[in-house]
Amino acid sequence: MIELDETDRRILRALVEDATQSASALGRKLGLSQPAVWRRIKRLHETGVIKGQRLDLDREKLGFGVSVFLGVKLATKGRVSLDDFERAVSAIPEVQSVEHILGVYDYRLRVVARDISDFERVLRRRIMTLPGVGDVEANVLLSEERRPGPI
Repeated sequence: MIELDETDRRILRALVEDATQSASALGRKLGLSQPAVWRRIKRLHETGVIKGQRLDLDREKLGFGVSVFLGVKLATKGRVSLDDFERAVSAIPEVQSVEHILGVYDYRLRVVARDISDFERVLRRRIMTLPGVGDVEANVLLSEERRPGPI
């Protein structure tokens, strides 16, 4: 674990809110020079604290009005079935995330679809036919509020 001072934390909180801010804008906001902010951000990247930057797309505006979390329990366990399942599920474009979890289910998937009938098609034709799939539980997302974790 890397040691972060309060300035590093303030920079990270500001970047979590808006990662497109320039070093000079952040410097003005935090009372630091542009080079000082740039050096700190560079160090946070180099040490792996900042892993990358992503776009946060509005799925509904792109035509994907339904998000579903699927709990997937594999029918067979073993290294081969895990690898086969992960490889196959990662190739499905509607599957936005694949998480290997501990609990009742082996995996949690986030699946997007245009509507419920489109989701049913993805579930029946793509997900249920994957290697090793046993039990599946679907939870339709009603609303979402993103809250960044503590820094």
